[in-house]
Amino acid sequence: MSASQPFEPERPKKRAPWGVMALVLLTGLALMRNGSGEFDTGPPQPATAAATDRRGPAPTPVAGRDVTALPFARPERVAIPAIRVDAPMMPVALDAEGWVDAPPPEDPNLAGWFSGSVTPGEKGTAVVVGHVDNTRGPAVFYGLGALNKGNKVEVRRSDGKTAVFEVYGIEVFQKHDFPGEVVYGDTGYPEVRVITCGGGFSKQDGYDGNVVVFARMVDVR
Repeated sequence: MSASQPFEPERPKKRAPWGVMALVLLTGLALMRNGSGEFDTGPPQPATAAATDRRGPAPTPVAGRDVTALPFARPERVAIPAIRVDAPMMPVALDAEGWVDAPPPEDPNLAGWFSGSVTPGEKGTAVVVGHVDNTRGPAVFYGLGALNKGNKVEVRRSDGKTAVFEVYGIEVFQKHDFPGEVVYGDTGYPEVRVITCGGGFSKQDGYDGNVVVFARMVDVR
């Protein structure tokens, strides 16, 4: 499907439990396995200080603010102003091998919404994926590891609303030990995870980790 073609995915009648999905996505979100790793400096990696506090629930980014969750509406575009991301979105699912089917690597400025998750703005955890690079250079989420707590992720939806999320954590997780329930678990708020490849790189195995951005909705425009 072309990113320019309209799509109207229906809400799944029953979503697979994240505890089960995590077993698939543990390796599946490494699907950005086309990452080339050919560049001298490599993509930025998250600072230790940007990690989430896993000893308790995620903090509320804006104290005292209660943002009402939105209904289902397909995501159309994602913007992350701090790293100059402004990209169209397309739905992605699992491929025949159980990997999340990333957007075509030939288009470096294209992100994917995993249609097995809620849409960004709904109560629950939405999942957005994209390539860190391709054989020609950096791709849409190359700079993801440079984000800091407090940065914003904005998702424009088909209902005309833009869901604004505030980053509260950025971490690199090893693909062989990916904490699916931590990453995908429902916190009771509208949240989004933005994911790309990261960590070390080898020509044989590609990137050995995934950069994961944790963000919670704080505004609707």
